Amino acid sequence: MGSGKQRWKISFHKSPKKPQFSIPTEFLCPLSNTIMADPVIVSSGHTFERNCVQACVTLSFNPTLHGAAAADFSTVIPNLALKSTILNWCRHHLIDPPKPIDFYSAENIIRKLIPPSELTRTPSEISVATSSEESVATPRIRRPGPGNGPGLASPLPFTNQPSCYSSSSSCSDIEILGSNFMEEEELIARLKSSQLHEQEEALVSLRKLTRTREETRTRFCTPRLLSALKSLISSRYSTLQVNAVAALVNLSLEKQNKVKIVRSGIVPPLIDVIRSGFSESQDHAAGALFSLSLDDQNKTALGVLGALPPLLHALRSNSERTRNDSALGLYHLSLVQSNRVKLIKLGAVQTLLGMVKTGHMTGRVILILCNLAASVEGRAAMLDGGAVDCLVGLLSRNEFDSDATQESCLVAFYGLSYGGLRFKGLAKEAGAEEVLRKVEETGSERGKEKARRILEVLREKDEEEEEIDWEELLNSEDDLSRTHSRVGGRSGSNS
Repeated sequence: MGSGKQRWKISFHKSPKKPQFSIPTEFLCPLSNTIMADPVIVSSGHTFERNCVQACVTLSFNPTLHGAAAADFSTVIPNLALKSTILNWCRHHLIDPPKPIDFYSAENIIRKLIPPSELTRTPSEISVATSSEESVATPRIRRPGPGNGPGLASPLPFTNQPSCYSSSSSCSDIEILGSNFMEEEELIARLKSSQLHEQEEALVSLRKLTRTREETRTRFCTPRLLSALKSLISSRYSTLQVNAVAALVNLSLEKQNKVKIVRSGIVPPLIDVIRSGFSESQDHAAGALFSLSLDDQNKTALGVLGALPPLLHALRSNSERTRNDSALGLYHLSLVQSNRVKLIKLGAVQTLLGMVKTGHMTGRVILILCNLAASVEGRAAMLDGGAVDCLVGLLSRNEFDSDATQESCLVAFYGLSYGGLRFKGLAKEAGAEEVLRKVEETGSERGKEKARRILEVLREKDEEEEEIDWEELLNSEDDLSRTHSRVGGRSGSNS
């Protein structure tokens, strides 16, 4: 028998503690409502998770948030400050850092936000249509591109021929489009792999695919793929760096890709490669900057991003390919006035004139001098640097590799002729008239015409010139130049 006493067991369960903090609203992606792992700022000023932006672009969806203007995805810039703030906040609250949303999850999230009437079918969803369905509508996808704003529709580029939309080939065309989409996803995954051999294989594949096929170069120039290339361009492994920069050169060959590449933030790593990368990588990097400089929209941006100093330094490279592409890049960038001023401040005039005197890449260097001579600052720097004497000596020796180089020399000289009395004095001292008369007699037709124009400038007489002592003028100009040099040195040290 028991003692009659009943024993009671009482257990206490602690309820889980609720977090004593709230997540800042600015840390959450407005589309996925999760903490952002890879936040990016788009053209409209909104910040989203990167893959949510990519999904919106793929689905042609421009969300409107809280009554504001619709999001504009034409430019995507990493929000590094916000990313750093989020990581610091997670560490402070002992929370694991957020993981990026994969593309397919992001696509599903965006799909739910799109009204059914506006939903655009994506490559993975397009099913094989019957002949009657195709006669009503051709599958289309809205994508940004040259001539297309974010909201303009363009036909899916199944093949290069219009007949691709016929019912007899629709099935195979749709399968090709789906495989292309998966090919990009697979390529990006391999580029981001932790295995070096997978990264190298992916880069070699991308390089081969974009070497000759224009359509492939256009299709693969996406923000996500450029982002993957950007990290590999900075790799310390030569094979990865070389192939990454070479692939970028191929992508940059298409005109519609040039602005996209510059806006992707990939130029600073390219500049680092020219400064301290592997030799073969430097060849490709110089070629990439030259290719990007061909687009007028990129010229000022490349100057601001710091492309001029490394290109100027690369003119002394041991590689002929690097020297040539750097010179061509500088020529195109110096078509913009702001870049001319930067080059003058970098001491480019002395470097370029020194190359002319030694016969080093004379033709291409003179083209850059032509651009500099077209500006007031450039003319002043060239007159101070002895350009008149240098160019007259070059014309007198007549050792040009072609008539075009001689003509370029005359164009640069004609640009200096706008330097007024200072130019006339220097030209007289250098014996320019005799040399130009010889060119007028023996040069090419264009050369003769340019020499004739310069002689007309030299022979013009102003009232003030009648009683000028040229020797005294040149001496006074030299004194003034030295004074400006001293003043400029002091002011420059404070900037």
